[in-house]
Amino acid sequence: MNYGAIKKIDIANGDGVRVSLFVSGCKNHCKGCFQSETWDFNYGKKFDEDALQEILDALSKPFIQGLTILGGEPFEVENQPCVRALLERVKSAFPQKDVWCYTGYILETDLLAENGCRHTEHTEAILHMVDFLVDGPFILEQKDLSLKFRGSKNQRIINMNEFFAR
Repeated sequence: MNYGAIKKIDIANGDGVRVSLFVSGCKNHCKGCFQSETWDFNYGKKFDEDALQEILDALSKPFIQGLTILGGEPFEVENQPCVRALLERVKSAFPQKDVWCYTGYILETDLLAENGCRHTEHTEAILHMVDFLVDGPFILEQKDLSLKFRGSKNQRIINMNEFFAR
């Protein structure tokens, strides 16, 4: 997996001060996307042990609330093995830190359904390590700058702990 950026201090993509990883690769190609350069799976740098250590070091700061993964698209089939491995390391090292993840796919139909377009052997493990999922494609015609942590009205912020407790 490649990534476009690691932001060590981010207040725009989830509650509190966060570390954010912008993965590369997205097949959604939403009109008006603010990160269209990350559609290319080869964009940026290879996510390697150095990048992982950079994230872990940044998360070790006491003022950092957690990690956000966005993109590109973390749930592209090609990205899921690396996203899963990253989250396993983060949750092991920092169980008290929360994880936000952004996806242009729909939780119930694209990710959780066994015939969903992005369901793999990694998907449910990833979702169980995510505390808040922002799902749904960005729809330019529904863009709303007043929304907190979302770009368009169709997108949802889902508390995954509550979702799985149902």
